[in-house]
Amino acid sequence: MTDKKGHSGEFGPEVRLAMNRTGSFDWDLDAGTIDVDEAGLSVFGVRPEGFDGRPGTLVLRLEPGERARLEVVIKDALRSGRSSYEARFPVPLEDGSVQWTHVQARVLRDGEGHAHRIVGVVRDATPEMAHSTFLTDLRKQRERQTDMVERTTRALSRAVTVDDVTAALTGPGGLARLGADGFALGLVENGALQVIALSGESLEVLDHLRDQKLEPGRPLAETVLSGRPLFSSSFQELVRGYPLLAPYADRLRFRAAAYLPLVAQARTLGGMALFYRGRTTFSADERNLTLGLAAIVAQSLQRAILFDEERELATGLQAAMLPRRIPEVEGGEIAVRYHSAWSGREVGGDWYDVIPLPRGRVGVVVGDVQGHDTHAAAIMGQLRIAIRAYAGEGHAPPTVLARASRFLAELDTERFATCTYAQADLATGTVQAVRAGHLEPLIRHTDGRVGRPKVAGGLPLGVASVFGDEEYPETRLDLVPGETLVMCTDGLVEQPGADLGQGLAALEEAVSSGPPGAEALADHLSERLWERWGAGDDVALLVLRRSPDPGTPRAPRVHQYIHQADPQGLSEARSVVRQALRDWGLRAYADDAELLTGELLGNVLLHTEGGAVLTLEVLPEPERRVRLSVQDRSSAWPRRRTPGEAATSGRGLLLLDALALRWGVEPRGEGKAVWCEIGPPSSDPGGPYG
Repeated sequence: MTDKKGHSGEFGPEVRLAMNRTGSFDWDLDAGTIDVDEAGLSVFGVRPEGFDGRPGTLVLRLEPGERARLEVVIKDALRSGRSSYEARFPVPLEDGSVQWTHVQARVLRDGEGHAHRIVGVVRDATPEMAHSTFLTDLRKQRERQTDMVERTTRALSRAVTVDDVTAALTGPGGLARLGADGFALGLVENGALQVIALSGESLEVLDHLRDQKLEPGRPLAETVLSGRPLFSSSFQELVRGYPLLAPYADRLRFRAAAYLPLVAQARTLGGMALFYRGRTTFSADERNLTLGLAAIVAQSLQRAILFDEERELATGLQAAMLPRRIPEVEGGEIAVRYHSAWSGREVGGDWYDVIPLPRGRVGVVVGDVQGHDTHAAAIMGQLRIAIRAYAGEGHAPPTVLARASRFLAELDTERFATCTYAQADLATGTVQAVRAGHLEPLIRHTDGRVGRPKVAGGLPLGVASVFGDEEYPETRLDLVPGETLVMCTDGLVEQPGADLGQGLAALEEAVSSGPPGAEALADHLSERLWERWGAGDDVALLVLRRSPDPGTPRAPRVHQYIHQADPQGLSEARSVVRQALRDWGLRAYADDAELLTGELLGNVLLHTEGGAVLTLEVLPEPERRVRLSVQDRSSAWPRRRTPGEAATSGRGLLLLDALALRWGVEPRGEGKAVWCEIGPPSSDPGGPYG
């Protein structure tokens, strides 16, 4: 006993190390042998009688990867000149268990730094490694739970409406944030439980249970009624407790479920259910986590429900102040849209109106009162009625806006308003427009091009009267058959993070690429602009289209307006004429028609102060002829001249005489129309001026 005990009868160091499953070793690097005591061999899982003193035999039990990693640690210590190293690695034992082994070694070197021995201790580190693994797993679990709460809170912080909340919980990443494989959300409405969201594989079998009576017998309803959560670690046991779920048991691929009440400020809003495939138990931490998630969802839903209720009230008030019905107009179609701001819950001051006028005309107006509150809405309602009354009395557009400005100034308010008002005669296409600090309208031409006519403007309504400047100059526009007038408030073009010019360019592109019909174009603009940008402002939109006039298959017809300030208009009109005649099978007349088109339009654009309307049609006679007509606002008729050899003009009527079968001039309203016919000779060719 003297070799294992001291003289006092106590256990010696070697025995105490062995009792703690700690052994020692002495590795002769030069001889390639290693001496390990019994305790050390036990730690390596090697029997003393089977150990041959070779280092390779000592680590035979290690997995090849672990053995390679241990060799790297040792070689690195020897090459680097370090005097010690340590390593931890798992050792598989005979009983199938795994023991963690910890080696601490010292490298002994000679005077030249050459390593010749390694001595050290090896011990069983399984208890501490298991404890460390437990702590690591616990830390990871807590981090995962914290991450779930943070991600769910972050996603719901951006949710404004109830739809936003359900989208955050059921959209991409929603189930992962909740740590579940399935999700159901129900809200209490009128004494019933309405399931408004289902997410997860196989949950679609519950679609017809979306509307539930708020009574016992269903786990989600009972949770809402009692206000207490229900945790089930076995779906089969849950079915036995709630037989109403039995028909769905085989199709619902879940093993566990948590039913949680949604309570905010002592009010039960509804309940939510989380379903799990792999889980069979709920620890105390997991139960607290699900309850915490339910509290976050309940708070978000409470805010969203309040927002939706207030917004519904505001939208209803706004709708009550807008026209209940848009009258039908002869010779055209009108579409209107109003969109309240997504980001606010207050009433806005945007409005539109369509006003029937004497002699078959129609007045259209789009405006915006400053502010987003009930005061702005009240002013908007009064101003809309005032403009309707002034227009209905038959006043000209400048007078309508001047009186409206005075009316607003007399309301004893600091608010002002912008608007565009136009009177349209769809029989002739004449539009008389005025602006009060508002956006200019757009005109979509029949070929899809979009123009932004320069409509002269005055000061905003109210401001103009305060400064004594109630001048609203009138601008005349022309809509040829098939063209469309688009008027809107700035909410449709104010894109977040971009200037107004970019928004207007986007609007022009959307109008150009949209469908021709008024209703379809209004929907297209809403989808492309307002819904895409997530408008932070109200939007009022009005689309007025003059009915197209394509003629008949036997006698087709096209119209085009050429603005005097458009340098490309003449070239485009010539191209339209040539292409139309080709499409109609009248290619033989294309050259003459294109030449006369340029001459007639050039004469108007040079010698008058406005644009012109070009009409190209085929006369339905036995021998088809092409008719060109150019209408302008000038009362001056063309006259014959005798140009000299060096003259650069004055040959227009000579060309008409030479190329046209007949031509003439007709009075048209405030102006005239010069026309000509091209084709095979007729028995009565007529003469100049028809």
